[in-house]
Formats: sequence, structure tokens, C-alpha cells
Amino acid sequence: MTAFTEGQSDPTVQPVPASVVRQVDAADSTLQNPQRAVIALGSNLGNRLETLQGAIDALEDTPGVRVKAVSPVYETEPWGVRPDSQPSYFNAVIVLRTTLPPSSLLERAHAVEEAFHRVRDERWGPRTIDVDIVAYADEVSDDPTLTLPHPRAHERAFVLAPWNDVEPEAQLPGHGLVAQLLDAVSRDGVAPRADLELQLPE
Repeated sequence: MTAFTEGQSDPTVQPVPASVVRQVDAADSTLQNPQRAVIALGSNLGNRLETLQGAIDALEDTPGVRVKAVSPVYETEPWGVRPDSQPSYFNAVIVLRTTLPPSSLLERAHAVEEAFHRVRDERWGPRTIDVDIVAYADEVSDDPTLTLPHPRAHERAFVLAPWNDVEPEAQLPGHGLVAQLLDAVSRDGVAPRADLELQLPE
């Protein structure tokens, strides 16, 4: 976890809504079994590696969340925009155990994005950080607020490749084995960065 000196505050902690804290407390008090969640991270503005690590640390610092696995880093050409119109992305996937329900995990993901000054001016626009819930346990939901699993994860190599690295036997609910999904999509513009590394929080 990130250490802060006296008088210094963690900007990612402040946005956590009171409702999230109450739900975490309720989950802990009833000894609800933690659920597995898969989160995709991406950044193409600023210090991309530092921002990804900061988001991982912020999620780890969330009550009711523990980061259990961190993927290798991939560098990815921007999706859905004109070539060379934006910087490339650094992408990674993390696996969590959490007592937060999906809606509260989504609130926390948005709070982390806001803490790193994510701006939502345009679809496919550049951003300091994306924190997307790819899957939560085996849940399948078409709720427009949080569709589970992520509606485009099965066709995105920049999600499937790092996820397959950390969980080779993983399945995307409703779609099948991640490894098979990865074999069916193009990896063009998605390259592993063996020279970069993200740390699993202590």
C-alpha cells in the first residue's frame, strides 16, 4: 500500500462515497465470501506506467478489495481513431478478490479515474486512465450502467492477451475460454513490453 506522510492525503481515497463504505462494512459483517473480478487498465496520456501503477495501488487501498494478480504491460495502438492521432496506450489486466458488489466496484473504478483526472469529452478520446470491469464472478447482466461481462472484451486483444498471461485457464462468462477468444482476434497493434513491469501491491 502507498505510504503518506503526516499532512499529506491520498487523493484517490477522498472520492469513495459513503454508500460504498457502508456496503463494504455490511459485506464484511455478514462474512460474505469475496468474489473474483477482472479489471482492465489503460493509459495513453502522461506517465503511462506510473499512472497504471497508481491505479493498482489505489484499488488495493480500497476497503474490501485485494489485488491478487497483475499482468505484464502491453503497448497498444489507439482503438477506433485515425492512426497516429493519439499516443499509444499501455494496457494491463489485474485480478481482484472483493466483497464489494459490482455497482460499488464500478463507483470505485470511476473514483480512481477521477483522481487521475480522467476526462470524458469524446468517445475513443485520449485519457490518463481507463479502469474497466471486464468480469465479476460468473455474472452476466445487460444492465446499461454496468454490462457484465464487458460487452467488447471478447474482441479486444489488449484485454485478452494480458488476461491470458495471468490466468491461462480463465473463461469470459458467456463467451468461453479467454485463450480461445484470443486466438480468434487479431493482435495487430498490440505488443508486449517485456522491458516494463507493474508491481503487485504488498
